[in-house]
Amino acid sequence: MQYKRFEEIPVWTESRKFVNNVYNLIDRNPKLARDYSLVDQLKRASYSIMLNIAEGFERGSNKEFANFLNIAKGSAGEVRSVLHILTDRKYITESDFKELYPKVEFISIQLSNFRKFLILNVTRKK
Repeated sequence: MQYKRFEEIPVWTESRKFVNNVYNLIDRNPKLARDYSLVDQLKRASYSIMLNIAEGFERGSNKEFANFLNIAKGSAGEVRSVLHILTDRKYITESDFKELYPKVEFISIQLSNFRKFLILNVTRKK
């Protein structure tokens, strides 16, 4: 399948939904205001996932796109780590953690699989 726009890519769509989930969590949880820098890091890492997918797609080559997917995957790992910190500090509930963590973990898996697909296509075209 050939995508014409990054908005058509399923993992980008999932990432967009996830960013909204993160912002909704922050909006409904005043405890998070206690640690502005950590919350800011959560926001930046969350939207970095979808931004890197978009930027990589717009580069126009599978090799570069695969690299940006790798960066996005790194941001997904960063989000997972921040979610652990927020849970450990009791800034979010275990329920919030269990809602968000599997979503970002699924995004990470999708990114990994998509990257493998792109790398295989780069290798086959040589």
